[in-house]
Amino acid sequence: MTEESPIVYVVDDDPSVRRSLSRLIRSAGFRVETFAQAQDFLDQKENLDPNCLVLDVNLPGLSGLDLQKELSSKGYVMPIVFITGYGTIPMTVQAMKGGAVEFLEKPVDHQVLLNAIRQAIKKDRQMKQQFNEINEIRQRLATLTPREKEVLPLVVSGMLNKQIAFKLGTTEKTIKVHRSRIMEKMRADSLADLVRLAQKGGIDFQKSQLL
Repeated sequence: MTEESPIVYVVDDDPSVRRSLSRLIRSAGFRVETFAQAQDFLDQKENLDPNCLVLDVNLPGLSGLDLQKELSSKGYVMPIVFITGYGTIPMTVQAMKGGAVEFLEKPVDHQVLLNAIRQAIKKDRQMKQQFNEINEIRQRLATLTPREKEVLPLVVSGMLNKQIAFKLGTTEKTIKVHRSRIMEKMRADSLADLVRLAQKGGIDFQKSQLL
């Protein structure tokens, strides 16, 4: 097991369950840390970077579903595998609507749980990859000049250079220069590539078509 192996956090108030799950998760090659209460995990979340959270629903004090809501409200997005001694359909629906990967009843089948954990870790990697990609695109957008930021949404909305020039009260030649610099700074190989980058970067170019 290496320092780079995924880490799974377990929150369950039953010591025997924590020990059992800890042994199981470690046997699969993952690192693991356990907490007896949701609040304990919440207090430490600033220092944690879980790849997966295995969370008991019925906890003293802050419940598992309450913790899910609290994390979501603070912008902490992490894949959660819920486990419960007794669950209801509304409880399951609430958990899954909140983005849970799986909702399992105790006693949990070991293979089913490990499969759910692997699915959660895969989802976590995809989310982090997407976040890093969007962050990189936004860094590129930040290098654009104010004028280039005006031109970009008009370019990706499909307007011609002469149309953009007329709209912005400048010359077509100037727009060509801006367009070239935008393509270079955004590292776009084509207009289609620039459109994709703009979409991922949160540029609302649909409005530009209406102006």
